[in-house]
Amino acid sequence: MKIQTDIYLGDSKEQLQLLSDNSIDLIVTSPPYADQRKSTYGGIHPDKYVEWFLPISEQLLRVMKPSGTFILNIKEKVVEGERSTYVMELIMEMRKQGWLWTEEFIWHKKNSYPGKWPNRFRDSWERLLQFNKSKKFNMYQEAVMVPMGDWAKSRLKNLSETDKIRDNSKVGSGFGKNISNWLKRDMAYPNNVLHLATECNNKNHSAAFPEELPEWFIKLFTKEGDTVLDPFMGSGTTLIVADRMGRNSIGIDIVPEYYEMVRKKLKKTDLFHLDNGKRNEKTKSGRRIAIR
Repeated sequence: MKIQTDIYLGDSKEQLQLLSDNSIDLIVTSPPYADQRKSTYGGIHPDKYVEWFLPISEQLLRVMKPSGTFILNIKEKVVEGERSTYVMELIMEMRKQGWLWTEEFIWHKKNSYPGKWPNRFRDSWERLLQFNKSKKFNMYQEAVMVPMGDWAKSRLKNLSETDKIRDNSKVGSGFGKNISNWLKRDMAYPNNVLHLATECNNKNHSAAFPEELPEWFIKLFTKEGDTVLDPFMGSGTTLIVADRMGRNSIGIDIVPEYYEMVRKKLKKTDLFHLDNGKRNEKTKSGRRIAIR
């Protein structure tokens, strides 16, 4: 199977228009947060953030397959001791666009160092919002299963009678569980909190996320040969991981320095890139990298 990686230099709102309708299986990205990293991305005021992002999310909705998933890594800022509301406002406006807000994952930065302000402590987490076009989307839960863990040694040792049947919630919520279903199992499904360390210092980018982050979602929502998009590719982590996992990938960034950095990484790893008729560079194996 020939895996293709394509990179674009320019504004995501414009470059996304070059992509076909319903062509992307998974979008994983972390756009610039409001008023942050002004030296590279210019900064967007919190009051203008939703207005700025909606034309981009409109294009993402168009290019994503009905069976696809959009994972948005985003975090509100704190101004004068109060959290901004632009993330919540963005969720509501994206729902009006046609997106379904189906899940929220939490990235716990397990190597976050301490901090203190007059009215708060340091955040050691970020949101990963899941959006879909349809309630029926591709999801390969078995691909991200984890070892049962120490909890099973004590919890499953002496089961009560209610543990052996569906034990309905005492508050009448309709939810229940059958603990005995987990007997003799080595693997279990994970929860929605990802405990991963940050990796900013060694990627020449101020907001690079760890490779394990896109890797986890690529496992969960795609299979080999699917196409992954990062419209704010930054240091190219999503693209490099997608190629390693046998997925096609597309990346976009407006910053020439980041685009050039990713181009060099891709050339070094000898990835195959789409030829759109523009200037191309040959790798050592003779395969070509499209330069846009």
